[in-house]
Amino acid sequence: MKHLSLSFRQLVMGFAALLPCLLTAPSVYAQGELKNAFHDWQMRCDTPPGAQSEQCALIQNVSAEDRENVGLSVIVLKTADKQGTILRVLAPLGVLLPSQLGLFIDSKEIGSAPFIRCLPNGCVAEVMLQQPLLDQFKKGESATFIIFQTPEEGIGIPISLSGFSKGYESLP
Repeated sequence: MKHLSLSFRQLVMGFAALLPCLLTAPSVYAQGELKNAFHDWQMRCDTPPGAQSEQCALIQNVSAEDRENVGLSVIVLKTADKQGTILRVLAPLGVLLPSQLGLFIDSKEIGSAPFIRCLPNGCVAEVMLQQPLLDQFKKGESATFIIFQTPEEGIGIPISLSGFSKGYESLP
């Protein structure tokens, strides 16, 4: 599987801009105020501790079709400076970290992303959404994230991309 393109500088800048959000756990958005719904995506907004203004994110929480206890939270948000977009995925504890998080869009292999940190409620993989990948999310019908519990056992968790484009365009 190829890696999603992300430079070290982009990772550091995105991580630094959103450090308060990461330290307070990604589920803060799931508890934020629901501002709007775009088919299968919700826009939730909250003011993270230490932030100067409200931050909004598109969120979709899903479970594996054959394992209800294995789920993901997929979060898309703009950086604090509004110059970039972050795709953050919260996977359940117990994932095999070296196998990374795989991604397919409309059955086409996109690549994989490393997990950057585990929190009490799950492990986080995060990448900057560059324009080509963002366009694939906007135009696609479905994405499948792959997590591994053992080196031989990949679990595909599909998410709908219905409403993503309109939701993304509505992010402040």
